[in-house]
Amino acid sequence: MSTAGSSNPEYVNARVRSRRASLFSDDDYRKLVRMGPAEIARFMEESEYEREINALGSRHSGVDLIEYALNRNLAKQFDDILQWADGRLYDLVARYLRKFDAWNVKTVIRGVYSGANRDDIDTDLIRAGEFDEKLLTRLLDAGDIEAVIEALDRTMFGPALEAAFDDYEETGVLVPLENAVDRAFYENLLGGLNTENEALSLYVEFLEAEIDFRNARNALRLARSGADIDPSEYYIEGGRLFSATDLATLANNPDELVNRIRESPYGDDLSDALDELEEADSLIAFEHALDAALLEYSDSLGGVFPLSVTPVVSFILAKEREVDNIRAIARAKEAGLEPEEIEQELVIL
Repeated sequence: MSTAGSSNPEYVNARVRSRRASLFSDDDYRKLVRMGPAEIARFMEESEYEREINALGSRHSGVDLIEYALNRNLAKQFDDILQWADGRLYDLVARYLRKFDAWNVKTVIRGVYSGANRDDIDTDLIRAGEFDEKLLTRLLDAGDIEAVIEALDRTMFGPALEAAFDDYEETGVLVPLENAVDRAFYENLLGGLNTENEALSLYVEFLEAEIDFRNARNALRLARSGADIDPSEYYIEGGRLFSATDLATLANNPDELVNRIRESPYGDDLSDALDELEEADSLIAFEHALDAALLEYSDSLGGVFPLSVTPVVSFILAKEREVDNIRAIARAKEAGLEPEEIEQELVIL
């Protein structure tokens, strides 16, 4: 791996295509929803998760074994990509993988907020970003939200979280803090990208869509939270669909927000989800549809310019979907949900 010299997208994308062919299919998920945790672990042992299941099986069982295996495999897959990549490609992938630093920050904040124990929070961390074990330990040992923010003061998330802390204290909801984490990540991610380069312009187009979807998700969450928060303060710059003023207005008018998305370039991809949101008022279903639409969008861009970072990012999203789906199935089975109920919790294309 090197950040200097030329990129090697042909080699990396060939390796990524091979990995992607091994991902679970939608039919696999439909099989898993009818299995118990022990059966799911055995199914995983016959897949790309064999090494992790065998290594962890003597210390863990059931849902714990599944979760630890998922997180370890996810981190390994992305570490492999960084080992393969050179030059500018390495830099672009490494920057995108900081999304897992953002994930870990939000996971710790949610855990501390809800009073979860340290081990449960640690289980949900994904060690695929740049945070080292020393910083993750500091976050896990933090006794309150303020201590979490203090531990992050030298990271890209520190200033945004400090600015959002007063709103959190005033409202008692996590939306300001979570939005601040997202905003810090995306603003850092977009910095310095050259849109005159054809390969990078498609990557930027994907990032713009991801930001649009994140803004839509955040606006709906704000509308549902009931908190007196100005959404424009946590608006993520860089998308194409909303301005900060739009978001502030639409957060208080969910029907109009849905109409705006329906009339956008993404409307066709989200038509079914938008119908479900309007008819059933289901935010979870809508968020799952956003994830599926973004994955399909990244696939289409990767096909247009295969020798770019976009196919790698598309694989990262697909791998995330696999891990999220398997985790959701395992937890739902442990909770005693029926297969039909579990399928509603999955992102299936």
